[in-house]
Amino acid sequence: MDYEQFFSSIPGQLLCVGIIILFFAAIFFMTRKEKLSAKAITMSAILIALAFVSNNFLPRWRLPNGGSVTLFSMLFLYLIGYTMGLKVGIIGGMAYGVLDLLFSASAYYPLQILLDFPFAFGALGLGALLRDKKFGLQGGYILGAFMRFVMSFLSGYFFFAEYTPEGYSPVMWAIVYNGTYILIEGIITLIVMSLKPVSTAIARMRKSYEKL
Repeated sequence: MDYEQFFSSIPGQLLCVGIIILFFAAIFFMTRKEKLSAKAITMSAILIALAFVSNNFLPRWRLPNGGSVTLFSMLFLYLIGYTMGLKVGIIGGMAYGVLDLLFSASAYYPLQILLDFPFAFGALGLGALLRDKKFGLQGGYILGAFMRFVMSFLSGYFFFAEYTPEGYSPVMWAIVYNGTYILIEGIITLIVMSLKPVSTAIARMRKSYEKL
């Protein structure tokens, strides 16, 4: 079987999106006892607003090959899950993805919209899986950013292969295009969040939420 041809076809795309939906559904089932309290909704809304301002109104570094590096927009979304748990993190990320979609000029296909917006930003919430581990703040962010990359890679491969520059395969170009800006922002964010004043402030934010 020609796997590349299959996964670039509509059935292949539907299969991938179906697997992702089942994956998120399994997470929601496993975390069904986690409830969205008023305090979780309020704090999530604040972090979503900060991410939206960072992504849309503050200066950003636009890369020559496409994509742009923002001032910590992914960090604010990641902190939803790190502070309030896996389920809240995924829902908060998806909510931001829907909000970002309303202001985006890069929505072309229904499946692409799912991958680039609710799935991509919801995937940042998966970093909460590591939030109680050693170095969970940094490790969780790496996991969340990687999962966002996976969603963006699938979108780039499925829907934008025709824009692949000469000398690249569609797979390699999807990796380079999406990996570059996510990697740069990820490294900068990891450095900043590892600074003692920043990591201490984040820890205090989480403790204050848990005490509410």
